[in-house]
Amino acid sequence: MRMKAAVLREQGLPKPYAESRPLSIEEVELDPPGEGEVLIEVAAAGLCHSDLSTIENLRPRKLPTIPGHEASGIVREIGSGVHGLKPGDHVVSVFVSACGECRWCGNGKPNLCPTSTASKAAGTLASGARRLRLKAEPINHYSGLSVFAEFAVVARNSVVRIDPDIPLETAAIFGCAVMTGAGAVFNTAKVTPGALVAVVGLGGVGMNAVLAARVAGAARIVAVDVQPAKLALAQELGATEGFLATEPGAAEAIRDATSGGLDIVIETAGSLKAMEFAYAITARGGSTVTAGLPDVSHRFAVPLSTMVAEERSIRASYMGSCVAPRDIPMLLDLWRRGRLPVERLVSGRIPLADINAGFDRLSEGAVLRQLLIPSL
Repeated sequence: MRMKAAVLREQGLPKPYAESRPLSIEEVELDPPGEGEVLIEVAAAGLCHSDLSTIENLRPRKLPTIPGHEASGIVREIGSGVHGLKPGDHVVSVFVSACGECRWCGNGKPNLCPTSTASKAAGTLASGARRLRLKAEPINHYSGLSVFAEFAVVARNSVVRIDPDIPLETAAIFGCAVMTGAGAVFNTAKVTPGALVAVVGLGGVGMNAVLAARVAGAARIVAVDVQPAKLALAQELGATEGFLATEPGAAEAIRDATSGGLDIVIETAGSLKAMEFAYAITARGGSTVTAGLPDVSHRFAVPLSTMVAEERSIRASYMGSCVAPRDIPMLLDLWRRGRLPVERLVSGRIPLADINAGFDRLSEGAVLRQLLIPSL
């Protein structure tokens, strides 16, 4: 079939992207699903900082590719050997297609499945196949998904079926922003009632961490960002206080206000400065959890003697340490009950033609989650 998609051919082009146009809207060819694969019609796809980092060349990918890894859609066709899905089912995408057989999958850590990592690097689906072409030129798959398009062929394990009464535009951001932010709180940090928690970086992932910390019963939730408007929204969503990271002495002010720092600090900005700030406001015996994806060249250094003497730990959280088929339905249930009002994080709906301008807005920090609606 032929479809419209946003194709990335060159990374690192200058801003504004509305002028340099790193993403070109082209008509590409999509082959039918093979064994163990499904064809989905993309209903909505979130513009995420991970996609932006690829455009910026902070996280190189095999080119050309169609980015996009956070989406919802409707199954239109299934390949042979696919179980548990049928045409018409509603699904949410998962950016790790776990094999279910390796030791990480067996140990309950499918988010760390190396099979998925290898196919991402190669720009293929989990099977090693490519289903995208532009004339004779093959196009690489992005995280096994490539959802900045009208349709996508993905591995069966790259989607989770959801109840059909859940609005697809709401469901879209559960595949990354909600799963990563809330999962960092519930699964990685294991926040318990009464904990003192901070979230550094209030993008889509960070705001979901704020929401989840409230659900987990944190006694204090300190929100940290560089934009006052985001601090205000975080406090509306459950943060007990907000601090501008750009204010002189901000880290010291937080430590003073919390009698020595926070039990758990979750960094979601994906920057070295944010991680250094997060570590600086972590209390003795506390844990710093990083869920952001920084420039691949960045290195984080800590004084080991202090780390030992204060029994401080550093944890990493990839995909919220989630088991997607288990956690996405649980998180959607929290949304149903009004505990995770994620619709408040959606900053706007855009068509494919406006995708470059959308990434300008994301780069400027002016938005949380914009939804690409290919049908617009």
